[in-house]
Order: sequence, then structure tokens, then C-alpha cells
Amino acid sequence: MDTPRLARIGDAAIELIAREGLRGLTHRGVDREAGLPSGSTSYYARTRLALLELTIERMVELDDGYLARPVEGPHEAAEAIAAFLHHAVTDGRTRTLARYELALEATRRPELRAAYDRGGRRLREHAAAVLTKLGVAEPDAHVRTLVGWCEGIVFDALAGAGGEPSMQELAAGARSLLWTVLREP
Repeated sequence: MDTPRLARIGDAAIELIAREGLRGLTHRGVDREAGLPSGSTSYYARTRLALLELTIERMVELDDGYLARPVEGPHEAAEAIAAFLHHAVTDGRTRTLARYELALEATRRPELRAAYDRGGRRLREHAAAVLTKLGVAEPDAHVRTLVGWCEGIVFDALAGAGGEPSMQELAAGARSLLWTVLREP
């Protein structure tokens, strides 16, 4: 985000979406949630689409900061993946719930789809970089598997019947997945 105020607006929008769904997201509601003077949000994001795009950009920025951990080998990669997933279902739960709301909205609104897909590409770029660093022969061929596994684990923990996984469970699953990908000829 260009300014602390934009970050504050994005954070407030994430909170509102997670708590109230997209119906609860209004410019005035974001102003109240962020503790900003009335009209602040509409100054930075004139339309609802602009506010949704700003929110997605903030989520990507927050994820980028969390995903930037360098990894040296499969063990470190599994631990980093586990930490990211554990964060997504615990301290980052609000952001994850808001992301699911935005994902569904993007399936109905093509103008939002582009912003949502840009964010998804960033996650896939991080996954490809990890797989490349580990020496996977065709990292792009395995990105969907890695991202899909991560998405499934998080969705099951938040919206399914799986409950909150432990760090150990997540790391073991990530190691198993990475080991399978690394062993492939």
C-alpha cells in the first residue's frame, strides 16, 4: 500500500468482510472500522469495485510479507508451508475468511476476477520459487498440486469438519507432499 492510511482502509475492509460478509462492506463502514473521518475511504476508493480491489491488494501485500521466508531445503520449506497454513487458520483467520468471500464474489463479477487472479498468481509465484529452490525438475507442473493441497487444508480447517490442524500435522503433510514431488523422475 502506498500509505499507512491505505493499509488501514484495507485492514478495516478485511475485518468487515470476514465478520459481516460482502453485504457488510460499505465505504462508511470501513471509515468507522478504521477509525477514520467520514469520507476517507471514498476519497481513496471511489467505487465499490475500487474498494474491493484495494482490499485484495492489501491481502496480497500481507501474504507477500509472510511468504517471503527464505528456505534452504525440503525440511525448511515444509516448516515454512506449515507456518503459513497455521497462520491462515489461526491469527490470519480473518484474512482467509475475507479471501473466501472475495473468491466467490470474483466468480460472479468478471471485473473483480482480474484483481483476484493477480493475487492468486503471486501465491503461485511463491510456490514455484520454493519448488525451484528445492530442485524440482518441473516446478510449474507441481504448483497446482502444492497450492491445491494448501487451499484444501485451510478450507477444511475453517469451513469443513477438519478442525484446526497442529503445526506438526501441517509440517508432516507438507514434508510428505514435497517428498513425493522431489522423488518424481
